[in-house]
Amino acid sequence: MKKLLAKLLQYVLTIIAVISLNFFLVHMMPGDPLIHLLGEENYLYLHTQKPELLEALRAKYGLNSPLYKQYFCYLAKTLRLDLGWSFHYGQPVFHVLLFRLKWTLVLLVPSIIIAGLLGGILGALGGLKNGHALDYLLTSGFLFLYSVPNYCLGLLFLMIFGFYLDVFPLGGMGEQTYFGSLSILDTLHHMCLPLSVLVLHNTACNYIIMRNAIKEVLEEEYVLTAISKGLNQRQTLFGHVFKNALPPLITAVALEFGFIAGGALFVEIVFSWQGMGILIYDAIISRDYPLISGSFFVLTICVILANALGEFFYAVVDPRMRDGGTIV
Repeated sequence: MKKLLAKLLQYVLTIIAVISLNFFLVHMMPGDPLIHLLGEENYLYLHTQKPELLEALRAKYGLNSPLYKQYFCYLAKTLRLDLGWSFHYGQPVFHVLLFRLKWTLVLLVPSIIIAGLLGGILGALGGLKNGHALDYLLTSGFLFLYSVPNYCLGLLFLMIFGFYLDVFPLGGMGEQTYFGSLSILDTLHHMCLPLSVLVLHNTACNYIIMRNAIKEVLEEEYVLTAISKGLNQRQTLFGHVFKNALPPLITAVALEFGFIAGGALFVEIVFSWQGMGILIYDAIISRDYPLISGSFFVLTICVILANALGEFFYAVVDPRMRDGGTIV
């Protein structure tokens, strides 16, 4: 119980520290957010001709208060999940984040799960067949895919399958139906290319991690002992090797889930997928303080939850972690 309470306290302090850091980093950025809200010409006009209206706008958005008052007000509202009002979109930050996060999850959750399974299985196969033709083929192919930036791979897929073959659309998230929502089949059609790019790139990373982990575990003495006892390759793999090689893969997948709220910026740009990546980029460009802070807050929560889930699965896979031990 004490360890659980200490861990919860650690997470709470981490959330408060990251929220504070996000606030001060955003508010110390150069430039006046009202310039991006009003436009340079309107801002200059109000600044020279009607400064009282400019001050009224500052008061409306809470920008005229001292920084420490803005901080405590922001901290209290954030802990109540009141993320403020977006300057750029003219609506509550929570609604903007909810819409964009939904589409990011639709694209990234399947890609992370599929890539985790493929990378784990193929990586285990490559590690077991170390030095064979299959290992060289898989390793060379995935090293190539991992070395190519995902946006370059996306442009290549877009050119081949979208432009020349005209099999998939060039971008977007699907056409709206008569009821105002997106057609499921059309959405799946639009997400095939970005999903394929993310799956290939993440699978390459997971494959390399799992292959190296399998190779290291195979050199352990307890594996030789299991083989000397007469266990066949399948029993040795699933009873001793695979389970002990999982922690590095769990770490990689947990990190991918942790940063899921950040979206896949370049892939989203290439395929015009309106997710969190583009949202954060637009928020920074427009100096939309509440939206930037809200996005970072959601990203922080996702990282902490993914870290907690990673520790949980560590404890399931390796009993030493349940007693507070570490993996040597």
